[in-house]
Amino acid sequence: MPVSAPRILCISLSPLTRDARVLRQIDALARHGEVTTVGYGPAPAAATEHLQVEDSLNSLPRTPLGVLKLATRRLHSAELDAPGLRRGLELVGDRTFDLVVANDARSLPLAHRVARGAPVWADMHEWAAEEFSHVRTWRLLVGPLMEHVCREYLPRSAAVTTVCEPLADRYTEHYGVPCEVIRNAGPWRDLAPTPVADDRIRLVHSGAAIRGRNLEMLIEATLELPQCTLDLYLVPAADGGRYLAELERLAGGSDRITIHDPVAPADLPATLNAYDVGAFCMPPINVNAEYALPNKFFDFVQARLAHAVGPAPEMARLVRHYDLGVVSTDFDKDSFVTALKGLDAASVRAGKQASHEHAHDLSSERDVLVVDGIVERLLSSGS
Repeated sequence: MPVSAPRILCISLSPLTRDARVLRQIDALARHGEVTTVGYGPAPAAATEHLQVEDSLNSLPRTPLGVLKLATRRLHSAELDAPGLRRGLELVGDRTFDLVVANDARSLPLAHRVARGAPVWADMHEWAAEEFSHVRTWRLLVGPLMEHVCREYLPRSAAVTTVCEPLADRYTEHYGVPCEVIRNAGPWRDLAPTPVADDRIRLVHSGAAIRGRNLEMLIEATLELPQCTLDLYLVPAADGGRYLAELERLAGGSDRITIHDPVAPADLPATLNAYDVGAFCMPPINVNAEYALPNKFFDFVQARLAHAVGPAPEMARLVRHYDLGVVSTDFDKDSFVTALKGLDAASVRAGKQASHEHAHDLSSERDVLVVDGIVERLLSSGS
C-alpha cells in the first residue's frame, strides 16, 4: 500500500495571504506533506486544507474576562481565552497531525493543545515578550502573558526559530532552548537594476502603516530634499487607517510624494524594481525594533535597490558588509537627511549593483535549507 503523505498543521493568527514569512513557510512545508492552515483570510495557494478564523475574532484575550485574567495574572487560565484561539481549537477538532507549526507566541498554547504528541515547531518570528512593549496597555497586560507562554511552551517545543542571531541568542539565554535562525528573506528574483537619473533619486518604502515605524520622518526628510521623490506602498493598520490618513496630510499634496495601495508580497520586488533606494529608519522603541531585519530589507535587495537605513545593528551590518547604500548616524530627520545627501547618481548605481551581485546570498535559498532540515528532523522523530 502507498505510504500517505505526512500531515502538517500550520497555525498563524495573521491574514495568511498577506504574511510573507508565513507564506514562504507554507510553501516549504507543502514540499514535505499535506498542509492544513489555521488563520485569518482566504486559503494560501499551497495549503491542502484551510481552517479560516473569522476576522472579528481577536488573537489576544481582549474580552472582559480575558482582560480580568491578565490584570490578575491568571496567565495559565488565559492561555486559550483569545476568541481566535478558541475558534482555532474548534476548527481543528479531532484532526491529528504528524507535525504542528506555531507562528508567534500567541499560537503556542493552541499548537501544543492540538499536537496530541506530535512535535511542535515554534517559529517565534521576533522577540515575543516585547512585541508591542512601547504600548502601555500591551506592556502591562499582554507582555506578561507572552512571557508566561514562552517560558511554559518553548522548552516543550521540538524546534524554535527566530529572524536573526541576536534574538536567537536571547531566546537561548532567557528560556534555555536552542534557537535556529530563519531570516525574513524572500526567494531570488531574476531582476536587474533599473537606470538611475543624474538629477533624481527615487526613494521607496513598503510595509504596514504602523505608528512607531517613523514613516512621517521619511516624508519630512524627502520634503527637504528637492532631488528626491518618495513612494510609499502601505497596508493600513488596525487603527482604522488613522495613521495612514496622518501621513497623507503630512505629504500635503506634494507631487514628490505618492502613497499607493499595498502590493501582494509576491509582486513587491517587481514593483519596487522601478525605484532607486529602499528607505527604512525605525527607532529602537523595543527589542524587535532594535534588531529589526524585516521582509522589506530583503525585498529591496531582490528589487535591486540601494538602501538607506537607520543604525539598527542588523540592517546596518548588512548594508555595510555588502556596500548596499548608506546608514544614518541616528533615527531623526536631520541624520537621515544628511545620509541621503551623501547619495548621488554614482553611489546609487553602485548600491543597486551591489544588491544585484549579492541577491543570491540575501535570498531565502539558505533559509529554505534550514526549514527543510527542521521539518525532516521533526517528521523523522515523530515517526
